[in-house]
Amino acid sequence: MSGFHLHLVSDSTGDTVHAVARACLVQFEGADAIEHIWSMVRTKSQIERVVHGVSINPGVVLYTLVNENLRPPLVDGCRKLQVPAIPVLDPVIGALASFLGRKSRGLPGQQHLLDNLYFQRIDAMTFALNHDDGQSVWGLNDADVILVGVSRTSKTPTCIYLANRGIKAANVPVVPGVELPPELFATTRPLVVALTNDPERLIQVRKNRLNMLHQQEDRTDYTDLAAVREEVLLARRLFTQQHWPVIDVTRRSIEETAAAILKLLTRRQGGEA
Repeated sequence: MSGFHLHLVSDSTGDTVHAVARACLVQFEGADAIEHIWSMVRTKSQIERVVHGVSINPGVVLYTLVNENLRPPLVDGCRKLQVPAIPVLDPVIGALASFLGRKSRGLPGQQHLLDNLYFQRIDAMTFALNHDDGQSVWGLNDADVILVGVSRTSKTPTCIYLANRGIKAANVPVVPGVELPPELFATTRPLVVALTNDPERLIQVRKNRLNMLHQQEDRTDYTDLAAVREEVLLARRLFTQQHWPVIDVTRRSIEETAAAILKLLTRRQGGEA
């Protein structure tokens, strides 16, 4: 079976169950899930609509319902339809309850409360947007992390991902023939991390970018192999001179790059031995 229906049921935004589903599906090559998202399910009438939807498109049901009153009608409905209903959070919540010696509160959407952490993420997101691609260099010292690198080394999406973790991240491009802002070298607070990429892979990414922008693909230095190799080499020399840690993003996803940066940041802050 390659294509199948997958119902993701949540009493909140559905981010958690969706992330779990994606993490599991990548382990099954060729499995093509037709996802049905059922979010903010908090009443029995909504459960009835979910069960009806499953009856129309039978398939696996993954759910994150913490309200004990909503679980039985969903589980019973799935049992009658002879489809599996899997509570993805139960093993973790059960283990934590056993370890802590207390019951969970059973309140939906607690990870999305408008608390200090939430506003910290919003503040970090605003910071990343205001300090993208070398903007607002006067505020670089307020960053937690500054990413430097040549064009198309995933600086911006990595900053956005870090911002979603509450990390204030700025990025400064390394452009041939253009001096880096002196404010970058004057910073004392942020961790400066350099991103690099394989020249051939970099050219491929840049050409794809030009195609997306419907720009002509000519033999400019931006996509010329010899020029890009020299560009990457000069950038690496700069990184070495400044003693900035370097992350090669050639075969890394945004998440993997961000994880490496967070590890560097934790070490710098003394969080690891």
